[in-house]
Amino acid sequence: MNSSDAQEAPEAVPVHRKGRARSDLAVIGDLLPYLRPYLGRILLALGLVLISKLFNLWVPILLKHIVDGLNVEPSLLLLPVGLLLAYGTARIGVTLFTELRQVVFARVMARTSREVTLRVFRHLHRLSLKFHLSRRTGGVARDVERGGSAIADLLDWTLYSIIPILLEVILVTAVLVWAYDWRFAVITLATLLVYGLWTFAVTEWRTSYYRASVEADTRANERAVDSLLNYETVKYFNNEAHEAARYDENLKRLEDTKVKATTSLAVLNLGQTAMVSVGVTAMMWLAAAGVVDGSMTVGDLVLVNAYLLQLSAPLFLLGMMYREVKQALTNMERLFDLLDVHQDVQDAPDAVPLLAIRPCVRFEKVNFGYDPRRQILHEVAFEIPAGGTVAVVGHSGCGKSTLARLLYRFYDVDGGRITIDGLDLRQLTQASLRGAIAIVPQDTVLFNDSIYYNILYGQPSASRAEVEAAARAAHIHEFVQSLPDGYETQVGERGLKLSGGEKQRVAIARAILKNPSILIFDEATSALDSQSERAIQAELDRIQIGRTTLVIAHRLSTVMNADRILVMDGGRIVEQGTHVQLLALNGRYAQMWRLQQQRAEQDAEAQER
Repeated sequence: MNSSDAQEAPEAVPVHRKGRARSDLAVIGDLLPYLRPYLGRILLALGLVLISKLFNLWVPILLKHIVDGLNVEPSLLLLPVGLLLAYGTARIGVTLFTELRQVVFARVMARTSREVTLRVFRHLHRLSLKFHLSRRTGGVARDVERGGSAIADLLDWTLYSIIPILLEVILVTAVLVWAYDWRFAVITLATLLVYGLWTFAVTEWRTSYYRASVEADTRANERAVDSLLNYETVKYFNNEAHEAARYDENLKRLEDTKVKATTSLAVLNLGQTAMVSVGVTAMMWLAAAGVVDGSMTVGDLVLVNAYLLQLSAPLFLLGMMYREVKQALTNMERLFDLLDVHQDVQDAPDAVPLLAIRPCVRFEKVNFGYDPRRQILHEVAFEIPAGGTVAVVGHSGCGKSTLARLLYRFYDVDGGRITIDGLDLRQLTQASLRGAIAIVPQDTVLFNDSIYYNILYGQPSASRAEVEAAARAAHIHEFVQSLPDGYETQVGERGLKLSGGEKQRVAIARAILKNPSILIFDEATSALDSQSERAIQAELDRIQIGRTTLVIAHRLSTVMNADRILVMDGGRIVEQGTHVQLLALNGRYAQMWRLQQQRAEQDAEAQER
């Protein structure tokens, strides 16, 4: 699009929501539909976890019997072989079923993360240009990256870490009550209760610091990406130090929030360790007392100790797990917030595909503004006949490129309508509409890939011969062939390895390859020198034949042969007619023509000198 018309769009602002958008339960609710197809795998994995915990429950019991079995008279069978084998089998079983759970559930985590991330990616592409003019690429990319990985983290921590630990606590408590003393259960449950309350309270307090660090990280990434994408501008103005200072402002905020998060983590860990240690000590005291008074054997003491070791390790991790779950939910919240962004331009329920081969395009009293407070187009009305060419000229900022955006239906008009063969654009599917249009923009941005890929992008199913034919038509084939890597030459970020004219030719080849019904040239030859412009202009005139074409131009010499020329000023059509008619009218078009002719003569004289 014309860079001058970028001023017509609203100023870019961050799109992230302020404050908490949804509760943790709401985030989990958003995730559940993606898990439903894998319910069988989830239940199987949970079953394997249960079997693993049952094996883990038997390990201390077998160890107790082994210890008690050693308290016998020496004999030929010094060791209880059966118990030892059972003990070894139980330990192997714990690991075996834990790893089997991982194998069964790995696909669920990876596939769910992939599906959610892909849905967000597709949604971002469905959003209107209004959103993409406001977003910051680095921040959105960071939110998608963190949110996608957070899904796997959440599933892993909740289903196969926190739930199994709670299950193990219940089983161990039940065994201790059944086999020994109810006081063991009281100590265990009291420790868990205090531990849980402390963890919940401190983690909720810490979450605000984590949210702040996520926000700071997103802002820092936005600044870094924005600066790197505008590398040349930074160099032009010698502003490396300025960019580094701005980036460091974000890094400093990130540093401060991370320090606070780490400091608060120390408080959390200290309290958790103290509570678990007190509970373990109390249970060992109770077990030791039982051994002394003869109500428990040494094997019983070993069993209680083994259970305490089994419980204390995961209990120490439980706080960390809860923290990770909260962080994962925070990251997923930002991911799902992107899905909540309203899609301004949507297909109507009864939308139909565009089937026209040589369509007639009409703008009928179109009113439009990017911002309700500033109207850009005022009652614009004109027709591009089937297979005809209409050119739009005017000074920068008059609304020329806005016409192309509306024809692509990047925005919906505020008043009036745009029709193709009598059908309002809002009655057509966006996919078929955009599939019928090709554009050669003034500012061509290429993918960081090969020249071949960038031309092929116009029609991904095209053959190599068709790609090369399009390149020949755009007068770029010989240049590409002269490069060491030919069509596999990498164009770099945003195509910066190519000159403006070379990028423009790639864009023209891409449009030719698409073979559209409607063509839009938005200053299509602006980056070319006069000789190249004349060569390509002849080719552009040729490919326009039989296609409905809208030409947006600044150089009037490129639109002399148009069927009709519209002169715009202040968002209104102030003159229209053929080149000859407009010159005869001696109005604004004639004035622009004389000025450009004078400049051309001056340039020619300067070259002769």
